[in-house]
Amino acid sequence: MRQLVASAATLCLLVAMVAPNSNQVTGLEACAANDSPDCSLYGTGLYKTGESAASVDDTFRGPTGTLEVPQRFLMGPGPGNANPRILAAQTLPLLGHMHPPFLAIMDEIQAGLRYLFQTSSNYTLLASGTGHAGMEMAVANLLEPGDTVLVGVNGIWGERVADMAERFGTKVVTLHTEAGTALSLADLTAAVELHRPALLFLTQGESSTGVRQSLAGVGELCRRNGALLLVDAVASLGGVPLFADAWQIDAVYSGSQKCLSAPPGAAPLMLNERAMAKVRGRSSKVRSYYFDLLLVGDYWGWYGSRSYHHTGMVSMWYAVREALAIVSEEGLEAGWRRHEAAHRQLWEGLSQLGLEPFVAEERDRLATVNTIKVPAGVDWAALCKHALDVYAVEVSGGLGPTAGKVWRVGLMGYNAKPANVELVLAAFRSGLALQGFKGGISAAAASA
Repeated sequence: MRQLVASAATLCLLVAMVAPNSNQVTGLEACAANDSPDCSLYGTGLYKTGESAASVDDTFRGPTGTLEVPQRFLMGPGPGNANPRILAAQTLPLLGHMHPPFLAIMDEIQAGLRYLFQTSSNYTLLASGTGHAGMEMAVANLLEPGDTVLVGVNGIWGERVADMAERFGTKVVTLHTEAGTALSLADLTAAVELHRPALLFLTQGESSTGVRQSLAGVGELCRRNGALLLVDAVASLGGVPLFADAWQIDAVYSGSQKCLSAPPGAAPLMLNERAMAKVRGRSSKVRSYYFDLLLVGDYWGWYGSRSYHHTGMVSMWYAVREALAIVSEEGLEAGWRRHEAAHRQLWEGLSQLGLEPFVAEERDRLATVNTIKVPAGVDWAALCKHALDVYAVEVSGGLGPTAGKVWRVGLMGYNAKPANVELVLAAFRSGLALQGFKGGISAAAASA
C-alpha cells in the first residue's frame, strides 16, 4: 500500500511537470502538494466529480464564537420586542414541514388568524416573509394585467402598493390626501364611481404618518361598485379594532413583528369568497410562483388536500402560533383597550412636555404608531441617539412624507404597557432638556 501511495505521489508530480503553465490546480496536484495519503483515492473523495481543487481562501472566514446581542427597548414603528414566551417557542425541536404534527400546528395558526381577523373565511395563512410578502401576495393574486386598481395614498405604504401593482402590469390610479390626514368616504366614493376599479387599496394603520384610516362604509362602497377591498393592517392588526367580515373587507394582510410581538418573517393573510373567486377566475397565471395562492393555499389545506409547495418556516410558525395563543388568552377587546390606554398615557406625558401630535384630528390618530411633531430648533436625530445611548430605548424619526418632521413611537403588543411608556417619556424629558427645550420653544429657536 505504501508503494502505491508513493507511486501516486510520483504521478502527481509528473502531471505537474507536463502542464507547468496551467492556471488551475487539479485534485491530483492538491494531493501531491499536501503529501496526502488520500491522493491514491482521488476520484472517490472530496473531488470525486472531477472538479479542480484550489486553496481555501480564509480572508473572509467567520463569524466565530457565540452571538451576543444588546438588550434594547424597541419603541419605534417596528419590529417591537418579542414576548419571551414567543422566543422560547422558537427553541423547540424542528419538525419536517410536511409532518402531521407540523400540519396540525398550521391548522391551529389558521384558526387563530380567523379570530384575529374576525372572519369565518377558511382562506387564512401565513405568507413566508415580512409584511411586504403579504402585500405582494395579495397584489399578485388579486390583480391581472389591464386591471384598474385605486390606491389610497396617505403615506409610504400606498406609494409602495402603487409601485408594486404597476410592476404587475395593472393600471394604477392614486388618490392622495395630505400627510397626517385620513381619506374621507366622500372622496373615496367619488373616486371609485369615477374609475370603477377592480380593487381599492387602503392602509388602516399608516406607520409613516401615524394615521388610522377609517374603514366605515368602504366595504359597502366596494360591493356596490363591483370592486374588491384590500386592506394593509401591518401596523394595526391586534392593536386596534378590525372586523373583516362585518366591515366587508375582501382581503387583508399584516406582519408578525408588530402587535403580535413575534420576530419578523411571517405575514398573516386573509381572503374571503369574493377575493377567492377572483383568484380562481383569473385569465392569466399569477406572475409569481412563490406567492401563487392556488399553489400556496394547497399547502395550507385550502382546497381539501395538502401538497408541497415550499419549505414552511417551521420555527417562525411556532412563534406565530404562540403569539396567536397569547392574543386569544388575553382576548381581542382587552388587547385593543390596552393599546388605547398606552396611547393615552403617552400623550398625557408628551403634552406635559409641550409636544404636539402630528395628526391633528384625534379620531385619526393611530394608537400603535404615534407621530410627534419635532419642535423648531430641536435636533430630532440627537434625541433619538440620546434615548438609545442612555436609556437603551429606540424611537424613530419620520419616514417618507414625515422625514425630519416627526418622531415615531410604537406601542405595540408586548411593548404596550405602562412601564415602557414611562421609559419613553423619561428619554424624551431628558433628551429635550439637553437641547434646552422648554414648553413650546427650544433654546436654539429662541436665540435664532
